[in-house]
Amino acid sequence: MDKLKMHSSDLSQDNIAKIGDLFPSCVTEVRDEVTGALRLAVDFDQLRQELSHHIVDGPQERYRLDWPGKREALALANAPIAKTLRPSRNGSMDFDTTRNLFIEGDNLDALKLIQNNYLGLIDIIYIDPPYNTGQDFIYSDDFSESENKYLVRTNQTDELKNKFVANTETNGRFHSDWLSMIYPRLKIAKKLLSRTGAIFISIDDEEQDNLKKICDEVFGEENFVNTISVNMKNVAGASGGGEDKRLKKNIEYLHVYVASRMDFEGFNNAYDLFPISDMVQEYRDEGKSWKYTSILVDPGEKVFLGSTVDGDGNDISIYERRRFVIKSIAQVQREEGLSEEDAYNKYASMIFQTAMPQSSIRPRVMSFVQENGGAQSDLYSIEYVPRSGRNKGNLYEQFYKGESFRLFAWLRDVAEEKDGKIYKKEMRGTYWDYASETKNLTKEGDIPFQNGKKPLAMLKRIVGMQKKQCATVLDFFAGSSSTAHAVLSCNAEDGGNRRFIMVQLPEVGDSEAAGFKNVAELSKERIRRAGKKILEGEYHPDWNRDVGFRVLKVDTSNMKDVYYRPDELKQSDLLDMVDNVKEDRTPEDLLFQVLVDWGVDLTLPIRRETVQGKTVFFVDDNALVACFDRGVTEELVKELAKREPLRVVFRDNGFVSDAVKINVEQIFRQLSPSTDVKAI
Repeated sequence: MDKLKMHSSDLSQDNIAKIGDLFPSCVTEVRDEVTGALRLAVDFDQLRQELSHHIVDGPQERYRLDWPGKREALALANAPIAKTLRPSRNGSMDFDTTRNLFIEGDNLDALKLIQNNYLGLIDIIYIDPPYNTGQDFIYSDDFSESENKYLVRTNQTDELKNKFVANTETNGRFHSDWLSMIYPRLKIAKKLLSRTGAIFISIDDEEQDNLKKICDEVFGEENFVNTISVNMKNVAGASGGGEDKRLKKNIEYLHVYVASRMDFEGFNNAYDLFPISDMVQEYRDEGKSWKYTSILVDPGEKVFLGSTVDGDGNDISIYERRRFVIKSIAQVQREEGLSEEDAYNKYASMIFQTAMPQSSIRPRVMSFVQENGGAQSDLYSIEYVPRSGRNKGNLYEQFYKGESFRLFAWLRDVAEEKDGKIYKKEMRGTYWDYASETKNLTKEGDIPFQNGKKPLAMLKRIVGMQKKQCATVLDFFAGSSSTAHAVLSCNAEDGGNRRFIMVQLPEVGDSEAAGFKNVAELSKERIRRAGKKILEGEYHPDWNRDVGFRVLKVDTSNMKDVYYRPDELKQSDLLDMVDNVKEDRTPEDLLFQVLVDWGVDLTLPIRRETVQGKTVFFVDDNALVACFDRGVTEELVKELAKREPLRVVFRDNGFVSDAVKINVEQIFRQLSPSTDVKAI
């Protein structure tokens, strides 16, 4: 019997749990100084680092995954950057109407730039990062400079661009460099996931154990779902390299995590379907016994015997069944002249097998019946509300047969009807076989690409496992954009409105061999070709046929250095600094930096109008209104205010006079008090 606590709640442990929800990496295990038992505690050094964008010292040793450069990697994740996303209409497809996004540039910069726009809004993340085999490339995020230089670099417009470098086995920080590369990217990715979202990460055996530990820290160990083993190819290299010292590699892995186990609603299409008739024949051919051969044609009269309780004290009503009818599949075939397949299709909801499961309820029911007159019937049923399982929370009827009370296991619980035929449902396991799909993988999507492609079929399965058909899918190691192809293909098949965000560095890689100047160009071309081919075939009538993508490129800020560091301005520079916007930037460039800064969806429709001779941008009608022209008059301000936009932004030096600039907020306060007014 459990004892009463006889003390008040441990508020410190409650607070630690709350901190753990916000910062999983800041809760660790320590040994209690009094009892010697392990308990949860806050890693305050780590918490200080989470709340800081510079490196914080903390020498205490703890249970956690550590490596040289981890603190710098965390500081990098938290540090701001003075960059922007510039629109590229030339590289886009259906720029003004599409809801899909292709970001060209370093993925860490891209993730930082979009984190306010898509905070908690991404439903699926799939990434296929570099595997750290000693031959491929990783992002080189520079941690070698001093802290002061580092802090300047993260807010500097002319900082060095991160590039790929080979991470060879001769490198003294072989694992550390890879961990430092992936860690800050996953930290930001967690912020983007919706509460019902999931992340799938492809990896091989070089780093899969370290990746698992990092994911436990970033996403929380309790949010781990599965590690899936994926058979990707029949042979691993024609030369058989390395097979003299170890076994051939033909398995890769998918680590799967969710944002919140409590809020996660489970996966869609988590079952593979097999025709019942095919499975029956397969069992016969293999000499196995197929159990689902009995039919409860008539459950008979239900006579109430009494009630017992389950382990939680909840009622279980028990009934005796009289004049019931049970027949075999073979019997109804003979009596009704049905084929085996037709018999299964006709009686699918009544077909069962009996089993002897480990259950706390079955012995309670047996004891009650035996203590109240013995087993007078060959069939009993109960009604109760299960506390777990597929029928959790609903009134459920369960049948028992014979003296040993063998439980009915219904075919309908493991089968599904489609187009009048019955299919056995097999829950997908953690072994996925895509060996056959990898035979011509390099040319899949009508784009030859030697390095890093994943099978379209696998990515369609991942995309289709999200229950929302309007899901937003992110891949920030896009490669050849197989993930975008999978999103378009799934939408065409089921009429969904999923949209994608692809991020790819314009690195050369293997793209030159395929005829493209960099991987980003190859990636965009695959999306174009995939969309064209899908539109030429059959597709769901409800599909919106959006196969376009809006291209945004990571670039230095549109603002001059003086905007960020006015204290460094010299008096001799004043005449050159009348305008704080760089000369080569367009009004549309400024608009997208405003969208980024304000956290507005980057794929909202944009309309350009001429109002009183000035160019005005309307984002999603009145979600945001922007005018970056010079010579803005009070009349123009009043006209825009009458439209009552949610947000409005002007150029700081764009007003016809200081008086107009001063009056802007007052005008909006009178005509549209809910409008948020800003200037750049």
